Amino acid sequence: MAKSDTPATPGAMNRRQQIAETYRITKRTYPRIGLVLLGTLLLAGAIGFTLFKILPGSGVIEWILSVVGGLLLGTLAVLIVFSRKAQTAAYSQMEGQPGAAAAALNVLKRGWKVDPAVGFTKQQDVVHRVVGPPGIVLVGEGQPSRVRTLMASERRKHERVASDVPIHEVVCGRGEGEVPLPKLMRHLQKMKRQLRPADMTDVLNRIKALDATRGTLPLPKGPIPTSMKGMRGQMRGR
Repeated sequence: MAKSDTPATPGAMNRRQQIAETYRITKRTYPRIGLVLLGTLLLAGAIGFTLFKILPGSGVIEWILSVVGGLLLGTLAVLIVFSRKAQTAAYSQMEGQPGAAAAALNVLKRGWKVDPAVGFTKQQDVVHRVVGPPGIVLVGEGQPSRVRTLMASERRKHERVASDVPIHEVVCGRGEGEVPLPKLMRHLQKMKRQLRPADMTDVLNRIKALDATRGTLPLPKGPIPTSMKGMRGQMRGR
């Protein structure tokens, strides 16, 4: 039987396949990523070898510890560099594409509830909703003037069912007063905590009725890198 040319989804990949796919995506932005990682391994490995070599000891044990120490430090340095480059590559390839903010927000996990495209226009301006420690955060992406009008409308809708919950508005973009995509997740995480975890269930139940009165917009699948899920570990930071 002929093999399918359709790439496997990140959830169906094993760890090795995810790393290979992440490397492939990263190489698009950094064509010399292989040389960078090799140089990092050699440099950090040499430093690790030297550090362990000057420790007290002699003979075979000294050499074994030095080699092992060099390999460990070199591998750690490679993982750190690769993680940072993969994260930057993912954002650079997603930025400016419809639904990019939703893909970035989906990296948020424990203590956060992300609902993509709770509001939208025919021009693909979208508002996503995040419920978490800061309260309700409406994240917009698209043409600034249309997005802000859409966000104001969504704010009024949410205030009707959750008037006592803090509601914030964040526009994802590179313009004045906007938050760039690479900084979006950190921006939300640094916001003042105003909602206790125990209150989240009540808030989610209240806005469930609001969501039931409208349809949802399927996010464009094409522009969003399918490797985003595979890179979640790198994007969270280690």
